[in-house]
Amino acid sequence: MKGIILLTGFEPFGESNINPSIEACRILEGEEYNGYKIVVEEIPLRYDDVKPTLFNAIKNHKPSAIICTGQGGGGIINIERVAINVADARIPYNCGKQPKDKPIVEDGPVAYWTKVPFRKMLKAMKEAKVPTSISNSAGTFGCNHVFYELMHHLAVTETDIPAGFIHVPALPEQVLEKKTASMTLELIAEGLSVAVEMLSGSI
Repeated sequence: MKGIILLTGFEPFGESNINPSIEACRILEGEEYNGYKIVVEEIPLRYDDVKPTLFNAIKNHKPSAIICTGQGGGGIINIERVAINVADARIPYNCGKQPKDKPIVEDGPVAYWTKVPFRKMLKAMKEAKVPTSISNSAGTFGCNHVFYELMHHLAVTETDIPAGFIHVPALPEQVLEKKTASMTLELIAEGLSVAVEMLSGSI
């Protein structure tokens, strides 16, 4: 085995009892891509627990690449381009906190670019018939939070590995009464698998 690729997804939040990000990651857990084994960790959607959970996972697994995932809106997978240094929650975190205009890292850079080859990942996922796009905003809630913490940690520790964030759509059962787009868990997992396959071949 050459190394480990760490995938993270979030626990359920809001009114839902499932989160497609962690469920899709778990489908890939234990698989190997080009000699790299997939390890999965769940990130709690509790404001003060995001950073230590992520950092402990990085410390414990010493991954060669990291992709964090989370549930977003719309019916396609979005590869995020940039993380910004602000927490401005549209709804409360599961702990009840609802930060407004709060820097994620005091005196940290305004933003970080992703460190995954997102254009190549996009091409591979589209060739696999998985609806995918590049997104220029990861929002200002939990997904952007873990994305920024990830990129800041790698920057300050001078850890030069591929790392980034992918938003996945809601599941059909989550939107039955909402008239919004969704994607099956199987197709979400297929998209992540294609992305990881491409990423693992570029490390």
